[in-house]
Amino acid sequence: MGASKMPAKTPLPGRIWSILLGIGPGIFCIGYTIGTGSVTAMSKAGSQFGMRLLWVLVLSCMFSWVLMEAYGRFAIVTGETALYAFKTRFRYGKAIALLIMVGVITGQWCCFSGLLGLTANALFEALQLFIPGLSDYQYRGVIGISIFILFVMYSLLLVGRYTFFEKILVFFVTVMGLSFIISMFVVLPSPGEIVKGLIPGIPEVPGAKMLVAAFVGTTMAAPTFVVRPLLMRGKGWNETNAANQARDSFAAALLMFVISGSIMVCATGALYHRGLVINRVLDMVHTLEPIAGKYAVALFLVGTVSAGLSSIFPVLMIAPLLLGDYRAGELDTSSGLFKILAGITCLFSLTIPILGTNPIAAQIVTQVSQVFVLPLVIASIFFVINSTKDMGERKAGLLLNTGMIAAFIFSCIISWTAVIALREFFAS
Repeated sequence: MGASKMPAKTPLPGRIWSILLGIGPGIFCIGYTIGTGSVTAMSKAGSQFGMRLLWVLVLSCMFSWVLMEAYGRFAIVTGETALYAFKTRFRYGKAIALLIMVGVITGQWCCFSGLLGLTANALFEALQLFIPGLSDYQYRGVIGISIFILFVMYSLLLVGRYTFFEKILVFFVTVMGLSFIISMFVVLPSPGEIVKGLIPGIPEVPGAKMLVAAFVGTTMAAPTFVVRPLLMRGKGWNETNAANQARDSFAAALLMFVISGSIMVCATGALYHRGLVINRVLDMVHTLEPIAGKYAVALFLVGTVSAGLSSIFPVLMIAPLLLGDYRAGELDTSSGLFKILAGITCLFSLTIPILGTNPIAAQIVTQVSQVFVLPLVIASIFFVINSTKDMGERKAGLLLNTGMIAAFIFSCIISWTAVIALREFFAS
């Protein structure tokens, strides 16, 4: 017998790309949750409190996994989308679905304006490294960069195919994740300090409650769950993909934790122990420079910009996706209405750049707006996924129900914390 031929090995970059594409709808979850909002919240928290708020990130990612599993399981068993199911199944379903839709869109639009301002400022500050004279043109420069970003992202959106959107996000998420994870190992704090961060507690200092609420708003994000059934339909998944759905939920939650945690670790190692606080986007990058050299500036900047772009793309789609879900339970990315609503989102997002507000403060405050709709999002899926008529043997069991109840209690506590934080912020 002749020697059998060994199959050619796929290069490592190709294998990584295939694995990330296999995550599926979860890559959109990462796009919704890890943007410049995450970079800001995690960096600010790490610079002020070290790893003391790590427990918030752990709980947020764990509950995100639970809710992605719940919404994903409902989608593959029933073949229905979230808002349409809520509208048709509950006694006051139309009102509930509308509240969720308006709450999610409002929160995402507020965050979008903040993250666009932060991304544009990051790019402008990077240009200043090479052209110092630009400082006199910051306001106009930031607005110009914002408009350019929106033009490019909206042009890509006109392609109108789910698989294309997915590949764009995989690219941005890959670059973002590698940038932050590599930066983390440059300034890794002690294991003991990381472990202490798992002990629940909120520092009694101004701004701590705001950061906790921003943590949850950017990590345990409502659109991550509500849009998930629509994205599964776009992927073509059904009940035969139950195992894929479960892996997708876990992989997305794990990547969210690893990437967000690496940002917090970077800020702790580079800033907290030196008594430095972040006021500008590049403050953290410059503190890495003495340790890792000028490459640290480029590395962290690439991660920050990729985080912003990975969020801008899915947020542009949020209003038309949810409206399509509410009206007919369909994923429609090629209609005229889809393009009009995405265009309106672009115009609204220019608010923060035009006002010239501090992008760090604006991003943290706008992230808080996302937590208020969470309790309703969790309660709604809890009832439909426990329906024997709809779910049969695949309805939620003890473990999943326990997770959803815990997530609901957590979301109510965080919503109340956000109210107190906003009251203190506007009173100061």
